Amino acid sequence: MVMAFSTGFSTAFAGFKMEAFLLNSGSSSSSPCSFVRGQQLRALCKPSRNEGTFQSGFRCQVTASSDASIVSALEQLKTSAPDRYTKERSSIVVIGLSVHTAPVEMREKLAIPEAEWPRAIGELCNLNHIEEAAVLSTCNRMEIYVLALSQHRGVKEVTEWMSKTSGIPVSELCQHRFLLYNNDATHHLFEVSAGLDSLVLGEGQILAQVKQVVKVGQGVVGFGRNISGLFKHAITVGKRVRAETNIAAGAVSVSSAAVELSLMKLPESSNATARMLVVGAGKMGKLVIKHLVAKGCTKMVVVNRSEERVAAIREEMKGVEIIYKPLSEVLVCAAEADVVFTSTASETPLFLKENVKDLPPVDPTVGGLRLFIDISVPRNVGSCVEDVETARVYNVDDLKEVVAANKEDRLRKAMEAQAIIGEESKQFEAWRDSLETVPTIKKLRAYAERIRMAELEKCLSKMGDDISKKSRRAVDDLSRVIVNKLLHGPMQHLRCDGSDSRTLDETLENMHALNRMFGLETDTSLLEQKIRAKIEQAQK
Repeated sequence: MVMAFSTGFSTAFAGFKMEAFLLNSGSSSSSPCSFVRGQQLRALCKPSRNEGTFQSGFRCQVTASSDASIVSALEQLKTSAPDRYTKERSSIVVIGLSVHTAPVEMREKLAIPEAEWPRAIGELCNLNHIEEAAVLSTCNRMEIYVLALSQHRGVKEVTEWMSKTSGIPVSELCQHRFLLYNNDATHHLFEVSAGLDSLVLGEGQILAQVKQVVKVGQGVVGFGRNISGLFKHAITVGKRVRAETNIAAGAVSVSSAAVELSLMKLPESSNATARMLVVGAGKMGKLVIKHLVAKGCTKMVVVNRSEERVAAIREEMKGVEIIYKPLSEVLVCAAEADVVFTSTASETPLFLKENVKDLPPVDPTVGGLRLFIDISVPRNVGSCVEDVETARVYNVDDLKEVVAANKEDRLRKAMEAQAIIGEESKQFEAWRDSLETVPTIKKLRAYAERIRMAELEKCLSKMGDDISKKSRRAVDDLSRVIVNKLLHGPMQHLRCDGSDSRTLDETLENMHALNRMFGLETDTSLLEQKIRAKIEQAQK
């Protein structure tokens, strides 16, 4: 049910208009109330991303009739105030479920393969109140970004579409989804692109996934100016945050810290040639392998009780030479390794002083010391190994300090990133505001062209039928030049890039003035035309 109200404020707030949409009456989700000044002010309320509910900090007086919910969208257009859709621009909305709000079982059902994104955009834009759309579907999130003619109806339609495509009941989706509008939606995507919403703060993979949304969306009908502009700006924000804060620097997990520590201890010239041994192919061992590969390691030996897990890792990481050896050969493999990572569940040490002291020395070009990096609990490398002069041992406690320091550093950088995101959000919103003048520019030019053509026909008819083509062309060119020169000044004052708030305010004032002077607002609104066309198409 859509509940809208319009009420007069005091003189200080004259001209303001407020409209509240409460989503899915009877469900656990609701939308924030929005204040609108002239065309639009930013949403002042923001729902929690980790909850399916929103609690408003104030009450909105409702004046909508009780039977509004049973009136068709077209009928409501006819019976509502003339500016129901004409005075408020379309909203950017994100309807999402992420690792923070929904279990993996639900995200799996909602996931849309990249090849299906264009189809999904097309289906979404065929919904009555959706103009533009984009899909961001990764292992950690499923987010639908839309440009909606109506917040309430748009969210309802998209949620029902998600339910239909996934088989998940709407009521269950509403318990786990989050809803964000306009500036909040913009801010969220910028945070996502910057890696601030990821499990590992500052991780870089999500930026590549946002880039892929733009790449796949190119040329797709429905990936329109507002949504494509939003995602392109998000890419810029993600790059800027990483460049200016270096938020992705420093390991934030024990396995990544183990790899980074090994590379720090090795001479830089030997990073690519050092012989790596990973003992254990469980979860931690697999992460060590992944981080080694990410750092450019293309060959390593993996010791494990069975070959099955190693074969699975080898299949997943094509292009990397992973040599399997059984656990019985662990000492032989250690003798041929410069760095040994251990991550097994063994309750007794695999390496003791007597095992290590007789191993052949490490080549001086690789530092001359064999590194044992033990991330197992209980430890796989006995403390006595520290007494061996040719070996160095690091355990999980050594790495935890590194991880904690890096996490603290990233949190500081995240605060710096928020300042950048706030600045970029204002720029994007200003750009969106500047788009409001486009319909006026088109209407003004069409208005002038109608007058020009009417007067041209009168002039040519008075000149008679025997006028030459050259003379006709000259009169036509003259009328066109006069109109263009007269329009040049107004057009210049209707254009701005949205980067300067003062210039933007002046531009919007000019737009409203021209609309009043030339009666341009008397035309049927573009939004109303779109809604009527969509509903009529659906009724066929």
